[in-house]
Amino acid sequence: MNMEIKTLDDFYREAEIFTGRKIETLIPPGINKDIGHFNIFDIAASISKFKGKHSMPYNRRAYYKISLIRGRNRAEYADRIIEIETNALLFATPQVPYYWYPLDEHQAGNFCIFSNEFLSAKSGRSLEDFPIFRPGAYPVFEINTSLADEIQLIFDKMSREINSDYEYKYDLIRSYVFELIHYGQKLQPAAHSAVASNASARILSLFIELLERQFPVESQGQKLALRTASDYAERLSIHVNHLNKVLKEATGRTTTDIIHSRILQEAKILLRQTEWNIAEIAYNLGFEEAAHFSNFFKKQTNDSPHHYRSRS
Repeated sequence: MNMEIKTLDDFYREAEIFTGRKIETLIPPGINKDIGHFNIFDIAASISKFKGKHSMPYNRRAYYKISLIRGRNRAEYADRIIEIETNALLFATPQVPYYWYPLDEHQAGNFCIFSNEFLSAKSGRSLEDFPIFRPGAYPVFEINTSLADEIQLIFDKMSREINSDYEYKYDLIRSYVFELIHYGQKLQPAAHSAVASNASARILSLFIELLERQFPVESQGQKLALRTASDYAERLSIHVNHLNKVLKEATGRTTTDIIHSRILQEAKILLRQTEWNIAEIAYNLGFEEAAHFSNFFKKQTNDSPHHYRSRS
């Protein structure tokens, strides 16, 4: 059984329901494979069509998303819940599944969806170049009303442009998306948004890239190849002690802690999102025995995999 990933086609099938419109009327004019994909939606209008079923399913998505959320909401990830009381800016990536639902009926704001190709088509930059979209983070930022109003103006501009006849409208929209990304990066702690400019930062960047390249675990034939600090040090052609020193100075955590945290995050996702048995999940995450995986999970969470799954 492969893990289900929501594609853009899946999104538009669901969008027919929450907008009350046919798919062909939802696809933006002028969008083609050469420039990737982009679209924008109004949250209040979307929710009004749900008829009580407002929650967003917990799954991975094969596209990126930026949301300006105005109202009380909850964003739930595999290992944490984030409560939003007023306004928030949310950045979603294909790597990290989440579950979103409103806590009241007073919802407003917008969200836009786009592919990596949409931004890289003209700029030549991948979304992974931006700290806000690097794996391992939960970029949901609660913001004040003044800042929310500023960001709302950007969404309003995108809405106007996507419905215009301007020949270069997608170039302009692309610039607005970059502006949203930079708003998000300014909201991150300085340590996370600093530009990598030295050898240690380069090692950190390469380590994170190697770590995240192993995820998501999408099929039962996929098994983690790198499990230990030594595995990563060997792949990076540096001494393990140097890797530990760099990561400790940059993050305050040991290499092993970071690796275990990411494996635990994926374990929770697999327990919640698949029907694979514990032994199958253990194997895919690089544990030779299911008991070793259970001991690891319990040590990290004070809970057993079976009990965690039953509560999810």
